[in-house]
Amino acid sequence: MPESARFTDESRLLGMLQSGFPLTREPYHDIGIELGMAADDVIRGIIDLKKKGIVRQVSPVLDARRLGYQSTLVAMKVELPCIKSAEKYLGAHKGISHGYQREHDFNIWVTLSVPPGKDLQAEVQDISDSCRAEAVIALPATRVFKLRTDFSRTEDTSAEEHISNGSGLPIRARLSQADRQVINGLQHDLPLCPDPFSLLAHGIGMDVEKMLVHGRSLLRRGIMRRYGASINHRNAGYEANAMTCWDAPAGKVVKLGRLLASSRQVSHCYERATNDSWNYNLFAMVHSRDKTACLRAIEKMAVGTGLRDYAALFSVKEFKKTRIIYSV
Repeated sequence: MPESARFTDESRLLGMLQSGFPLTREPYHDIGIELGMAADDVIRGIIDLKKKGIVRQVSPVLDARRLGYQSTLVAMKVELPCIKSAEKYLGAHKGISHGYQREHDFNIWVTLSVPPGKDLQAEVQDISDSCRAEAVIALPATRVFKLRTDFSRTEDTSAEEHISNGSGLPIRARLSQADRQVINGLQHDLPLCPDPFSLLAHGIGMDVEKMLVHGRSLLRRGIMRRYGASINHRNAGYEANAMTCWDAPAGKVVKLGRLLASSRQVSHCYERATNDSWNYNLFAMVHSRDKTACLRAIEKMAVGTGLRDYAALFSVKEFKKTRIIYSV
């Protein structure tokens, strides 16, 4: 097979693993039908993507708030001699899904979730103390404008469909016992075999068809945001990412948040709480092939929004990116 054809097939597979993964009895067969590939070739393609470090795992993305968890972005100022031990501690913390060292005085940024009944602020302070941080701020989201994780090696042209209206955060869902059983059972890397969900269903003592029906129900209700692959964006070709933080007038947050979210380079866009140490209320994650292209995209956003007070925090190091196991 010519290299260009192999690249195209891999890109198409990568795209479907992220945004079109079917919750069906034989998902690899069904993906193969869409892509004109045999099921065995789909499985081999995923194995190859894992070997290349592009695909981390295939599993559900759950909405922590719908499960009753509290979440926040946490930023810390950590002196350079303490960074290595801080990253080791944060990497082992079960409530942290994402961890980055970034170019800023606040140089360590993590995403923290805590289960119902746990004191979020107390956990933030405990993390700060354990990392010997000079300062810590918690920046919880107040609106979500975009959550998009389906980057492939080709230009995405469907940015609009990922944008929300910014109406606010989801509320805790009412879960049946079967919902809880399926949520707990699905949170594993999907096996690479013809009938993979049967193995997960067997693990919780449930009929596979019943498990899949409940899984699709979780998707419809927004408890599961999507089912699919977690991607290492750097290994997929997006080598630069900057968390851009903007100071937007309160009365224009929704309009400007949706405008930032409309950029194809933006994967995530939130309004977040501010405090005395941090005046920026709009956050947009910008991804591109390199830092120069990223900066060009950010400047274009500044011109398009009229927002001139912003900070672009490029990642120096990713020390954690995983999907939290939520026990419900």
